[in-house]
Amino acid sequence: MATDTLKSKAGAGGASGLRRLLLDNGALTALIVLVIALSALSGDFLTTDNLLNIGVQAAVTAILAFGVTFVIVSAGIDLSVGSVAALSATVLAWSATSHGVPVVLAVLLAVATGIAAGLVNGFLISYGKLPPFIATLAMLSVGRGLSLVISQGSPIALPDSVSHLGDTLGGWLPAPVLVMVVMGLITALILGRTYIGRSMYAIGGNEEAARLSGLRVKRQKLAIYALSGLFAAAAGIVLAARLSSAQPQAANGYELDAIAAVVIGGASLAGGTGKASGTLIGALILAVLRNGLNLLSVSAFWQQVVIGVVIALAVLLDTVRRKAGATPQAAGTGSGKGKQAATYGLAAVVTVALVAATSLLHTGSSSTTPKMGLSLSTLNNPFFVQIRSGAQAEAKKLGIDLTVTDAQNDASQQANQLQNFTSSSLGAIIVNPVDSDAASNSVKAADKADIPVIAVDRGVNNARTDALVASDNVAGGELAARTIAEKLGGHGKIVILQGQAGTSAARERAAGFAQGLKAYPGIQVLAQQPADFDRTKGLDVMSNLLQAHPDVQGVIAANDEMALGAVKALGSKAGTSVQVVGFDGTPDGLTAVKKGTLYASVAQQPSQLGRIAVDNALKATQGKKVESTVKVPVKVVTKENVAGFSG
Repeated sequence: MATDTLKSKAGAGGASGLRRLLLDNGALTALIVLVIALSALSGDFLTTDNLLNIGVQAAVTAILAFGVTFVIVSAGIDLSVGSVAALSATVLAWSATSHGVPVVLAVLLAVATGIAAGLVNGFLISYGKLPPFIATLAMLSVGRGLSLVISQGSPIALPDSVSHLGDTLGGWLPAPVLVMVVMGLITALILGRTYIGRSMYAIGGNEEAARLSGLRVKRQKLAIYALSGLFAAAAGIVLAARLSSAQPQAANGYELDAIAAVVIGGASLAGGTGKASGTLIGALILAVLRNGLNLLSVSAFWQQVVIGVVIALAVLLDTVRRKAGATPQAAGTGSGKGKQAATYGLAAVVTVALVAATSLLHTGSSSTTPKMGLSLSTLNNPFFVQIRSGAQAEAKKLGIDLTVTDAQNDASQQANQLQNFTSSSLGAIIVNPVDSDAASNSVKAADKADIPVIAVDRGVNNARTDALVASDNVAGGELAARTIAEKLGGHGKIVILQGQAGTSAARERAAGFAQGLKAYPGIQVLAQQPADFDRTKGLDVMSNLLQAHPDVQGVIAANDEMALGAVKALGSKAGTSVQVVGFDGTPDGLTAVKKGTLYASVAQQPSQLGRIAVDNALKATQGKKVESTVKVPVKVVTKENVAGFSG
């Protein structure tokens, strides 16, 4: 009977070998499938420039994820890494530029900031007995708030010596990729060759058993979270170098990408498993997905759906692997190293062969249809949706293939999208910058590739664009201030709802409000509070302000969405005892103007902005002369003239 059992196991082992290989290397298998599929679907994917783009785009997420790997292996979680990255970069730029600290010391101060944030997390978890989720969630808020306080909500330019970290070495190797590789090797070394690395696996496997065996768990957790903070600081410095500035809102939401990369790479949220190579593969999968979906012109909204599905499938695979008895090797264990290296080598050979075969599908294919890319700062705002609609309508009329992407108010994500456009060799690029400084490096790269760039609504600093199609935000702000002041007869009490801190539109409109109100000393500004261009936040902030200032007589909002939130909070007061002025001239805003609840909106005619941007982009691709600045006039729309306003 024993002999029969052994034979049965041997036979079954041969049949299930491939299945076990795929289970143990699910992330690598997924990456190979993605690369092959995207190579077949897009002729622009498998180019040297685009592959380097993918490496650059994966770098920040990968560096963050390496730090998070330490935490997840020890059965913890760190939600603060994105905010810590932004805080560290802000400290670097602030100390080096505003206070004249030598760059080397400023970098060390930024690193120390990251380590300090990690130590606070570790202390709260180890000695304060807070759950890791709660402790790091608190640090997420504290870190982001401190970065906004230090920067006063505005990006801070980096010294040139630090900005070079975002350049290429030898004219071809991007520095962020090199930093990513170095940090990955350090991660592998710590996990596989150090006492603290072995401690992480022990704590993640069974914390109580680790404690009873003499391991000082509390001290180890301090070190683990300090390492996570250190890696977050490194990621923040690399990200700031890419953008040539420290953005207080940078890396927003990156903690979720970092956690996803670790889990996709084969680590378990229950702790005890995980390795640096798996985390790198997870980060590459996310970067390849976003890059490929951009190249295939997949809607930005559907991209979020696809990435969410991939994360869910990764966790499901982890569950299947556990049930099947697959046990990923802990980093640094002697057994399986040669087998793992052979697996990676075989995977590389298979990938190259299949990709080479699929590349034949694109040989000789060409199209005479002009292709352009439009990168919008966000599509979570009716104003920018109207810009897209105007651009798409004009592109359809002119027979242009227009790809539209949504940066989701993330300057780094927009840099990735512009890099993808450049590597795709589009005829022209239209960009609505998240931040005017942060877009400069990407626009310079497009200019170097002889691709015309048209800026729409906001300009690009320190880089050449063929044209800027915009209305004047400062002039519009002055117009809004004058409108509310004249409606109140030059005397009254008002509040101002500001836009999202750190964005150029918020700064420029606020400057316009302040400039316009100087001419009306009888207008008293009771309060100025940000509501992030969001209707719900506008409602909440206005409700709070009414408690402190029930005698308010007017409201200026930096966009119609916040104005509509204020109208909701004011109830029957809106349009009667309290006058509200918005900005943008969105459909919902104009409807409220017709009803009389919104007194006026400073309309920028966003559809016209999109249409004119496409027209100028086509002229630039045809070698025709375009004006360096094309101004679309703003217009105050009230109940008296709203019927004749087309937008």
